[in-house]
Amino acid sequence: MNVDEVLEAVEKVLLSRQLTPIEQLILRRSWLGDDYREMAQDSAYSIPHLKEVGSQLWQALSAVLRQRVTKKNLHLLVNLHQQNSTGEQQNRVQELPTDTEIEHNFSDNILASETETEQKFPGGPVPLDSPLYINRPPIEELAYTEITQPGCLLRIKAPKQMGKSSLLIRILARATDVGYKTVSLDFQETDEAIFTSLDKFLRWFCANVSRQLDLKPRLDEFWDEDMGSKVSCKIYFEGYLFKKINSPLVLALNEVNRVFEHPKIALDFLPMLRFWHEQARAVDVWQKLRILVVHTTEIYIPLKLNQSPFNVGVSIRLPQFSSEQVQDLAQRYGLDWSDNVETLSPALTYRKAYASLLMEMMGGHPYLVSVALYHLRRGAMTLEALLQVAPTPSGIYSDHLRGHLAMLQDEPQLASALQQVVTADKRVQLEAIAAYKLESMGLIQMDGDRASPSCQLYRLYFRSQLGEKKEC
Repeated sequence: MNVDEVLEAVEKVLLSRQLTPIEQLILRRSWLGDDYREMAQDSAYSIPHLKEVGSQLWQALSAVLRQRVTKKNLHLLVNLHQQNSTGEQQNRVQELPTDTEIEHNFSDNILASETETEQKFPGGPVPLDSPLYINRPPIEELAYTEITQPGCLLRIKAPKQMGKSSLLIRILARATDVGYKTVSLDFQETDEAIFTSLDKFLRWFCANVSRQLDLKPRLDEFWDEDMGSKVSCKIYFEGYLFKKINSPLVLALNEVNRVFEHPKIALDFLPMLRFWHEQARAVDVWQKLRILVVHTTEIYIPLKLNQSPFNVGVSIRLPQFSSEQVQDLAQRYGLDWSDNVETLSPALTYRKAYASLLMEMMGGHPYLVSVALYHLRRGAMTLEALLQVAPTPSGIYSDHLRGHLAMLQDEPQLASALQQVVTADKRVQLEAIAAYKLESMGLIQMDGDRASPSCQLYRLYFRSQLGEKKEC
C-alpha cells in the first residue's frame, strides 16, 4: 500500500471519519518512516503537540484493529488488516495473530520501544507522548480555551498525585503551539530563605520569569524602595518584560500552597495576582498575561473577598477517575477489562467488574490506580491478591504508605487528626491547619469543613498503623 491508500483506508474503513490536517500529516510521515522531530521541522506544529495528537491517533486505531498500534508497527498491522479485508487470506480470517504473536515478529529494539511507556513505574507527570494520559472532559478543553482569553486567571486544585502536573504540561504545550510565551515556576523548588521577606521573594520571582523568557534580569533598573516591592514588580512587568515580548504570556505558578505556609508573603503576593488579573480590564498591556495557579488545597489564610485570587477567574478541580476511565486506562496498559461481568475466585463470590473492585480500594485515585495496573500488567500478581495485601505493610504500596506514616510520626497532631478521620463512621470536622496539611498530602478529602479518607486503602492502613501506635 502507498501512503495515499493508507490514508484512504484509515479514513473510510477503519475510523469512518476524515482525519484533521495534523492527523493526516502524522499518518503520512509516520508511514514514510519520519519521526516527530522531522515532522516539526517541516510544519508549524511543535514536537509535544505532534506527539500528543499522534498518541490519540494510535489509540483510536488500536481500538479498531484490536491490537496495540504504534509508529513502529503501523506497517505490519495495516497490511495484516488489508490482507484480511481484501480476501487474500479468506481462510485465515480467524487466524489473525494475537498481540503476543505479533510482538514476536518485531526485533528486540522495536519491542522495547513499544512497551517502554507501559513498563515504566508510575511517578511524576505523564509525558506528552504517553498513551497513558487519561482526559477528564471537559477539563482539558476548558483549560485550553481559557488560556486564550486576555487577562485570564485559571486555577487548578487537587491533592498531590492527582494529575495536576500532567495537565499543566499539556496546557503549556498548547499555549506554545498557538504562539504564546510560557513560564512555569514551581514553588517547591524555592529555597526557604527566599520567603524571609516580600522584597526578596518578588525579586526572585521577577528574575526567574526573566530567565525563562531568555531575558537578562534588570531588577535594579526598575526596583524602587520608595514605591515598594509590589509596585516595583508591577513596573518591571509593564516596563520591561511585556515590552520585550510580542505575544501573550502564560505564567504558570505550580504548588502555590507552598506560599500559603508563609502568611506574610501570601497576604501580599496573592492579592497582587488578583490585582494583575483585574488590570486586564483597564490596561491593554496586562491583557497579554494569562495566570495559571496550581495548588493542592484550599487557602487557609484569611483574605478579604476583594483581595483573594481564589474567588475570581475559572476554577478547575481535578476529580478522581471514574469507573469508565479506570477501565480505559487498564486497556491502555494492555489489560482486557471489558464491561463483561467476571467471575472471580470463591473468596470473591460476588460478581463485579474488575474496575469496580479496584475502585473500591483506590477510589479512582490516578496514582494509586496506575501503580496497581502497572503490577497487574507485569503479571506480578492477580487482582484478588493485590487487593488483599494492598493496605498492609507488605503490599505494593508499602513505600508510599510508609512515607506518609513517617511524616505523620514527626507531627503527632496530624497523626491524631488523621486517626479521628479513619476511625469515624462519618465525616469529621478538623482544625484548619491539620485539614490543610492532610488534604495536601492527599490522605483526606474535604466536603466543606468535614473530612473523610481519600480512599479505603488509606482508611484501612492508617486505622491499623495509628491504632497500633496509640496502644503502644
